[in-house]
Amino acid sequence: MLLATFLFAIMGVCVKLASDYYSIAEIVMARGTVGVIVIGTLVLLRGDTLRTRFAGHHLWRCTVGVIAFWMWFYAIARLPLSMAMTLNYMAPIWIAAILFIGGWWRGARSLEPGMIGAITASFVGVTLLLQPAMHASQWAGALVALASGMLAALAYLQVRELGKMGEPESRVVFYFSLASMVAGLGGILLAPGQLTNTALWHVPSTRGLLLLLTIGSCATVAQMAMTRAYRLGKVLVTANLQYTGIVFSSFWGVLLWQDVLGWLGWSGIAVILSSGLVATYYNTRNLTHA
Repeated sequence: MLLATFLFAIMGVCVKLASDYYSIAEIVMARGTVGVIVIGTLVLLRGDTLRTRFAGHHLWRCTVGVIAFWMWFYAIARLPLSMAMTLNYMAPIWIAAILFIGGWWRGARSLEPGMIGAITASFVGVTLLLQPAMHASQWAGALVALASGMLAALAYLQVRELGKMGEPESRVVFYFSLASMVAGLGGILLAPGQLTNTALWHVPSTRGLLLLLTIGSCATVAQMAMTRAYRLGKVLVTANLQYTGIVFSSFWGVLLWQDVLGWLGWSGIAVILSSGLVATYYNTRNLTHA
């Protein structure tokens, strides 16, 4: 998961840079195309198969995951990198909340004040992060980033479920990459006016092509690493490690764009990080005692 968050942070940098040259649809399509080629070649060389018995599970994971990814790319293009990454990386909080509420509904857990406080504090952290650092024009991007984190939580839980059913990482990532490629192409065909009046897509420059290849390569390897982490590790501990991505992205944001969040913004990030740790503690303790 540490490798995945590091590569996702690099991917975020490249998405933000590439958004000056390409539409979100083009970036999503390129990300998926690289994944399809790399994973497809890997499967072919290893003599494996892409045939699956869990088509419905893949369809749900791909639908939710592609929408979350698309929304994340949109937010990265329109917000400071550290803010976009932090709001998207609230996924562990959503995962903790989903598992906690699900356990409480089945009668397996009680409503613990500490857990409720952790989830509530995370929203306080979001308020601290957004209020001092955003312009009025950034609210749409912030809400999209927040929603992408919620959808990503559902996608990660489905990745975990596929892993428990024995589905290999290569197959999970291949179908997600294929869905990304198709969704990106569909976005290009449905909205050509956003690009140019004469073409459906931009002719890539050398710089633009390198950015797209880096996005696709980093995303593919990061997806493989993340999928394996969710398959082998404890879901909440694995999810909590995603927060290291905030540190990586904040570093890139300050280095490349001189992002300045102010002390309230950094306090918000600290509160979200702390809330994630507390939520993980309560869920891990309850699972151990169950």
